[in-house]
Amino acid sequence: MALSPNTLLGRYEIRSLLGEGGMGEVYLARDPKIGRDVAIKVLPAQFSADAERLARFEQEACAAGALNHPNVLAVHDVGQHDGAPFVVSELLEGETLREKLRGAPLSQRKAVDYASQIARGLAAAHERGIVHRDLKPENIFITSDGRAKILDFGLAKLTQGDGRQSQTEIPTRRLDTDPGAVMGTVGYMAPEQVRGQRVDHRADIFSFGTVLYEMLTGRRAFRGESVADTLLAVLKEDPPPLSESNRNVAPGLERLVLHCLEKDPAARFHSANDLAFALEALPGATAVSGEQAASTHALTGRGVRRRELIAWGVAGATLLAALLALVLPPLRRAPPEAPAAATRFLITPPGEGEDLGAPAISPDGRRVVLVVRDAAGKQSLWLRPLDALDAQQLAGTEDGGQPFWSPDGRSIGFIAAGKLKKLDVSGGPAQTLSDAVSVGGAWNREGVIVFSRSATEGLYRIPATGGMPEPLTTLDKSRNEYVHAWPYFLPDGRHFLYVAGTSPREKSAIFLGSLDSKQTRLLLNVESSVAYAPPGYLLYALEGNLVARPFDADRLELTGESVSVVKQIGFTLGSAWAHFSVSETGTLLYRSNTAAANAQLVWFDRAGKQLDTVGTVGRYSDIRLSPDGKRVAFQRLDPEKASSDIWLIELARGTTSRLTFDPANDSDAVWSPDGSRIVFSSMREGLPNLYQKLSSGAGGEELLLKSDEAKFATDWSPDGRYVLYHVLSRQSVDLWVLPLFGERRPEPFLRTDFQEVSGRFSPDGRWIAYVSNESGRFEVYVQSFPASGGKWQVSNGGGAAPRWRRDGRELFYLSADKKLMAVEVGGSADTFKPSLPKPLFETRIASLTGAPLYDVSADGQRFLFNVPVEENAPAPITVVLNWTADLKR
Repeated sequence: MALSPNTLLGRYEIRSLLGEGGMGEVYLARDPKIGRDVAIKVLPAQFSADAERLARFEQEACAAGALNHPNVLAVHDVGQHDGAPFVVSELLEGETLREKLRGAPLSQRKAVDYASQIARGLAAAHERGIVHRDLKPENIFITSDGRAKILDFGLAKLTQGDGRQSQTEIPTRRLDTDPGAVMGTVGYMAPEQVRGQRVDHRADIFSFGTVLYEMLTGRRAFRGESVADTLLAVLKEDPPPLSESNRNVAPGLERLVLHCLEKDPAARFHSANDLAFALEALPGATAVSGEQAASTHALTGRGVRRRELIAWGVAGATLLAALLALVLPPLRRAPPEAPAAATRFLITPPGEGEDLGAPAISPDGRRVVLVVRDAAGKQSLWLRPLDALDAQQLAGTEDGGQPFWSPDGRSIGFIAAGKLKKLDVSGGPAQTLSDAVSVGGAWNREGVIVFSRSATEGLYRIPATGGMPEPLTTLDKSRNEYVHAWPYFLPDGRHFLYVAGTSPREKSAIFLGSLDSKQTRLLLNVESSVAYAPPGYLLYALEGNLVARPFDADRLELTGESVSVVKQIGFTLGSAWAHFSVSETGTLLYRSNTAAANAQLVWFDRAGKQLDTVGTVGRYSDIRLSPDGKRVAFQRLDPEKASSDIWLIELARGTTSRLTFDPANDSDAVWSPDGSRIVFSSMREGLPNLYQKLSSGAGGEELLLKSDEAKFATDWSPDGRYVLYHVLSRQSVDLWVLPLFGERRPEPFLRTDFQEVSGRFSPDGRWIAYVSNESGRFEVYVQSFPASGGKWQVSNGGGAAPRWRRDGRELFYLSADKKLMAVEVGGSADTFKPSLPKPLFETRIASLTGAPLYDVSADGQRFLFNVPVEENAPAPITVVLNWTADLKR
């Protein structure tokens, strides 16, 4: 029954009836307290029968009103009148989107403009946990000044059945005899709504897709001759191509619409914010101006036509569920068919930069974060949209690596200088969250980040907003686990995958962990980082290739055998990092393996002229000339066993012999001053410890130092009393010395908040040259030994790998642009006096990231370099769209 003019609903004075229908009546009213006209919708009294549901509706309607967003109808108040709930909202001038369409398409520019505004309104609501559930043209209002307003947030929750009502208890509404009138609601529901399943914000994204489709074509995406036909189309069919109705629709816009209309919620845009970003990134897209969006146009009711007022009408989800139960048998959705082939293209680093490691693709598959070292040797993160040619450097990411995305695609986490950081990619400063080691991280929808805080501990969790890290997993010493790395959340956001590295590597495996339990479960006996990719695969490296293995994310079980996806995937052996990244939308990025290229040891003179080669072509690292210059110790990788050992070459005869035989990694060989012994680092007991062995190869290895931190030998003092090594601690990388006399108790040489590596004793033992990033990038320094005297910076503009001439009168290092630099050294017993660095020649090393890649003869006239046989630049990144299509071939 209509309310008479001057009737009071609380403090509101009814002025006139504006409209009515099966879902309630709309009135123009006056709020005398504030002196403004408002719109009041009085809902059927049946909606107040369930007090709990009504309370939830009131809470959500008030929350929607509190949004104060220019693209969401402002709700001022809720209440009840004679047992019937009512909603008080702002009064608008304009018309609904349904009235504006009138069965004809809008221009593409106008459609994208409205769509961008709608997406921003949805994003604001979703961030507050509010889901619309009934987005359609009737519930979108276009004001007279061109603003799109979303109506009826919260009402869908009130009208949605709770599963306890019988059909006769559902509030009735008139069904128009024109099927189109009925389909106007049914055709906009997401498949999960049709099935009566629990829905989240992704249902709104599907409905948004149907609305945008209609704006571009003037036709509904899903429309049948009956309710049953339309419901079946929503569940099983794709809408007709946009180009059939509108040849002017850009291909990128059509892909965006189809992305919204994916049947599987996980395959749609991850968030409305990502959707808005994608719309605004379209060529020629014009979003509403900031001034216009910020304005709130208060209107009076004078001269307002009834059809230009708010069209309230909300569909009852319970009624639809009942109709579905009557006319359709239970349906199981068949997965959408993939295109016939995947699409591939390459992306390269910006400018003259060099890509490092693996990229990180955003959840929606539209943007990628690259780790780039520029021509000056400075490393940072860069953001590149896949549909653009240019990349943008992200401020505040200096020395950053191992990037990973937030689920909404708005932020990234990364590791820089031993710290876990996060950054909003749209701008703003980076925020430091915790100490961390460089083995990746994972971020779930609840704002939890999983990462590794220390090289000697398991994984930790921390709120993305900051806080105290909490331990999550524990290293299993019985398995010789030395690291838990590369966490990756599964779709439920509670379970995650990670790699447990062991020594020897044979026991390394992928485990399943949970935020809700300390228990873990071995999933795969594989040493590789891993990712989950819809519609149900685990991706990881196996025998040098990237493979996909079917995986049920609900039951947390493997369901099939692995299938090869990419041959020769890039892989960082020491950390089990496979160089790939995959989005939720079927975009795969990877880098092919170029690190396996063989190398040759080559002598050069001071002018860079090649003099001679040493040994055969092989895989060399950690080159060390013996004190007498007659032998070379080096680390050789065995790719089949995925391990390394220490080998020796006699320069005069060119013969090669193996020094260590343990299946674990042995590396970082250091000669004793008389050349009779070699100290090296080995992972045979898990974390790298220090061992020594006679350089003749006789006898066994002696354990020199074992601790709960990773240690790598760097030098042996000329007097034979100290071994210098660096330690990977929780906070930093520090230089320590191990006395070889007395109690042999380790002592710190340099322990700071920065990274100090590559320490080398001067020939007289009074100085130590080393590399530190204390200035913001790695430079070469010299510090007195013991560290009680002065300190000098030697390099300028970046430096690495310092080496002394045997008489101590010259120091060499590699510059950021890969030149061999020479520094003459003077001074007194207490003073170190370096000259300006002078370039000798440009080297042919692959990069500065390796350990000792060269050594110097005693007289400083010859230099032994590890030179790649082929000058292989890092492989470009390959992008594969719809990568799963290849699995069906």
